[in-house]
Amino acid sequence: MKTKQISFWLASIALVATISSCSKKESTTVVKPVIPPSHPITSDTIGSFTKGTLLAGKTYTMNHDVYVNKGDTLLAQPGATVIVKNNSQFKIQGVFQSMGTQAAPVTFNSDSNNPGTWGGFATDSAQAVTILWTKIFNTGGPDKTGSARRTLVVSKPIKVDIEDSWIENGQDDGLGLFGGAQVTILRNTIQSGGSTDGEAINLKTGATGTVAYNVIFSQAGTGIKLETAKVVTTAPTNVDVYNNTIVSCGWRRGAAEPGRGVSAGVSAKGNVYNNIIVNCYHGLEIFTDDGAGNVQYGYNLFYSSADTFVDNTPTTSVPPGQPITVNLRAGYYPAGALGVAQSTDIISTSTSTGNPMFKSFDGSFLNPNGAPNNNDFHLQAGSPAIGHGNPTYNADMGAYTSDGKGNKH
Repeated sequence: MKTKQISFWLASIALVATISSCSKKESTTVVKPVIPPSHPITSDTIGSFTKGTLLAGKTYTMNHDVYVNKGDTLLAQPGATVIVKNNSQFKIQGVFQSMGTQAAPVTFNSDSNNPGTWGGFATDSAQAVTILWTKIFNTGGPDKTGSARRTLVVSKPIKVDIEDSWIENGQDDGLGLFGGAQVTILRNTIQSGGSTDGEAINLKTGATGTVAYNVIFSQAGTGIKLETAKVVTTAPTNVDVYNNTIVSCGWRRGAAEPGRGVSAGVSAKGNVYNNIIVNCYHGLEIFTDDGAGNVQYGYNLFYSSADTFVDNTPTTSVPPGQPITVNLRAGYYPAGALGVAQSTDIISTSTSTGNPMFKSFDGSFLNPNGAPNNNDFHLQAGSPAIGHGNPTYNADMGAYTSDGKGNKH
């Protein structure tokens, strides 16, 4: 590569890093990446040790695990498609960049197009991760022990920028972001993930940054979880969680460990504002091991499309199959936790109050892993979520806001 090409490539990486570290207002700006045409991967198949550029509009078949060594970069241009076979996985120690656009997303999927049929992205020791306008479907294929794998996992203090992407039908966590990862998670759709466990966005052990304008639907466990560690030896997890729409989460795990819209515990810190939480097993739970005052919250909307739901999910706390009648509104702020309703919240007291007025919603609670999402969570005119948000973050609540900063899906 010529010197000018190298300088151009480094400047592009610096631009993305700069945008990821901007202030809250600037962090919602849509990244417009420049894609350098370096090291094109022209073969139709990829596997083993790989670096270079997956070309725009080209379809690749991945027959075996792909390894990206430290110091190397794997970049996907707009419209590139990777079809994964044999439960393969990306194992990245270098830099991974998937740079799709709204007009031409990048796609990663298995050859069978069924949930849990490939291994996702093991980026736990990567140098940087940037994923823009990318579709990641049907991850969670089992590891050697038979356990489902996360869609993407990071365990180092690196920059992780995931924007405007889709993560659908995985078998465990959608995003597992640990070890001091510096995260920018904006305007994504994460849906129908987790077989019987798994969070949509799982932030632990010192992760910091922003999670905003995401739509999370039908996750087995919690939509967004914040935790540090039982013994805090480094900086705590500290994340701004605002303007997310979280619907029908927490049911497939059952009453033994109900999922939540948002949870925080084990010395985590954060700011939780302007979220819409609908038909989740529990709403916002701040555990007693979090510590008083670590999490600031308010201006959240809680709604249920029914007064109660009969949970027949097998659990460890009752004989399998024995139904449990769940009082939905009692779980917005679960009893025994630190969180309490705020005067700025919008809390439904019946099916006729506090309805966020989605453009369409089937009212579902418990859906199977991989279930399609035929709902439209944009807000109708007259929604109580419009104009009632904390203006520090946005004048509206939820992922779809009237100022155009919200989710683009």
